[in-house]
Amino acid sequence: MANPGAEKDGHFSKDVETSTTEEEHPEEERHGRGTLFSQSPAKRPGSMHSQANSTHSTSTDDSDPLEPLEQAFSSPSQVGANQHATEGSLSHSHTRTSIGSAASRPPDFEVVFSPDDPENPRNWPFWYRSWITFVVSFSTWVVILYSTSYVSSIPGLMVEFDIDNSTVVTLGVTTYLFGLAAGSLIVAPMSELYGRNAVYLACMAAFTLLVIPCALATSLAEIIVVRFFGAMFGAAMISNSPGTVVDIAHPEYLALCLSLWSIAPLNGPVTGPVIGGFVYQYLGWRWEAWLALILAGASLVILVTVKETYAPVLLQRKAARLRKEMDDGRYWSRYDDKTSTVELIKINLTRPFVLALTEPILWFFNVWISIIYGILYLCFVAYPIVFVENRGWSPGLSGLSFAGIGIGTLIAIGLEPLWRHIINSHEKDPVTGRAPLEATAAVMIIGAILTPIGQLVFSWTCLPVSIHWAIPIAFGIPFGMGNTMCFIYSQNYLAGSYGRYAASALAGNAVMRSAFGGVLPLAGPAMYRAMTPQWAGTFLGLLEVCLVPIPFVFYKYGERIRAKSRVIRLMREEQEKDDGRRARQADRVARREEKGGVVDGGLLGGGGGGEV
Repeated sequence: MANPGAEKDGHFSKDVETSTTEEEHPEEERHGRGTLFSQSPAKRPGSMHSQANSTHSTSTDDSDPLEPLEQAFSSPSQVGANQHATEGSLSHSHTRTSIGSAASRPPDFEVVFSPDDPENPRNWPFWYRSWITFVVSFSTWVVILYSTSYVSSIPGLMVEFDIDNSTVVTLGVTTYLFGLAAGSLIVAPMSELYGRNAVYLACMAAFTLLVIPCALATSLAEIIVVRFFGAMFGAAMISNSPGTVVDIAHPEYLALCLSLWSIAPLNGPVTGPVIGGFVYQYLGWRWEAWLALILAGASLVILVTVKETYAPVLLQRKAARLRKEMDDGRYWSRYDDKTSTVELIKINLTRPFVLALTEPILWFFNVWISIIYGILYLCFVAYPIVFVENRGWSPGLSGLSFAGIGIGTLIAIGLEPLWRHIINSHEKDPVTGRAPLEATAAVMIIGAILTPIGQLVFSWTCLPVSIHWAIPIAFGIPFGMGNTMCFIYSQNYLAGSYGRYAASALAGNAVMRSAFGGVLPLAGPAMYRAMTPQWAGTFLGLLEVCLVPIPFVFYKYGERIRAKSRVIRLMREEQEKDDGRRARQADRVARREEKGGVVDGGLLGGGGGGEV
């Protein structure tokens, strides 16, 4: 597509045409959900292609508002498409020359999925695709549950290792979240090179093994360090499992499938203390780790039953198999060009931070979501202080105090049709036929208001003990709803804003929110004891109130703000070039058909066989 030359600012560059084959493969066909069904721009009988089945509706009354996020989960990153970035730049190129030049890649021998191809994951049996959704959801839940079940064992760890300061023991939560941040940059992107399934199995095996040292630990330092590395491998499940769901779900049911998948992971932080509290109370702190080992082992076993779903890897394998079976080196896939592991890590370690530092949109969203996420994890320290130390609950019962947050999460997920209706009720874009991206901010506004309401009322009613315990727990419901809505729809807004750079934008957001989620709980014990739970909670709630204007601003002025972004402006220019290429390609196909280049299902003078 382009081979950029550096601009004066050193961050982005203009495109220069470098490959003749680029004109034959529009951007939508190389990236996003269309990769599972996309074929050449026009049907050429006798070739390797068939008519494209677009998954993007351009004139629908009820479009999928989460489509940008779904594309970000499933699309190969720009690194995977041989994107090269120099220091301080976000340039990119698309020169597919790894298996021969453009001239040696005849369009009629490109290997793609036909609509009824049994190798296409979306054509697998319904029961098997449902099973895959359950497996990846369960495995992701195990990784997230382990992050917070640890909190319940903090009193036992303090006694076991003779530590008086609970803040020191809380470092186990901090290092775990730091490990998730590191894994999202280093380990998770490996799926672009080796496929999702290979990464799942390798990373979950490492995660499972690294639980054992925590169960057998003889010092707190062992636990703190090992939890970091365990989380780093576990991050592969969190980052890639949504992509697996996108790989196998049909577009019309994609939002529903992602909602069903998200039930377990989004409730992972809440179910951790619920389960962990009873485990610690009746079995001791080491069984927190033994239980995680059992669950992780079970997830590893069932992950073996999951086949590869990642379209680029499947098409690479299919092309290689056809070259061997047909003894014909002309078979190729658009994903044959592979980036080295070093290059992949280099880009994933630099681009998210360059975006985070240079894009004003990300400045606001990263701060907003990070603070909300940090306060959520601070609750796992604050709730035990309120219900165990002040109300005298047992560790098991104190875990149940998180039920309100969990119920709120489920309600937010279950009301997806309502949020969809709100978004689609906005005036449609005349070009795309879809609601503008700013409509997503309408749902973010609701979430941004619910979150501080839940936080503030909880703070005012958690103590004194004369106030019934059901009242503060009940106000965990709006808190949980708000967190879920802010998280999901802010991620969707970023994905829709940054398009081909969505993965990097989301990775930077994940790193920052994990950092806040890891650091804020360290201040929790001291802050809640110094300020009292009521005033500490009020301070956090007012902080969330101060952040409410952010989604309001993007709702009203989002288009103007995005228009001033250099990254987004560059992508729009590239989109115009892609549109021009499509138009030229359509003209060429039309001229070829007018000249009678296609006869009786075979290309004149061509060697293309039937559809593969």
